[in-house]
Amino acid sequence: METQGNYNQPYKSEKKLVAGILGILLGAFAIHKFYLGYTKTGVIQLILGLVTCGGAGIVGLIEGIIYLTKSDEEFDQTYVQNQKEWF
Repeated sequence: METQGNYNQPYKSEKKLVAGILGILLGAFAIHKFYLGYTKTGVIQLILGLVTCGGAGIVGLIEGIIYLTKSDEEFDQTYVQNQKEWF
């Protein structure tokens, strides 16, 4: 397992797979947002999911697919380093 810096964190490609699967399976609950550390965005998406009775889960599904189709480097650059919270 590769690590980045001296924080001993797993390489972000592992986060990509888990975040993508969580987005697809549990998108209405914004679990993938919390997993990536986007607490404020996660709360917003969770509230939208509850208000729409899960209808906002389509956002999580789309994001999960986007996460999985990006290369490891692209995912790391976009969602970990630049902290892009939506799509």
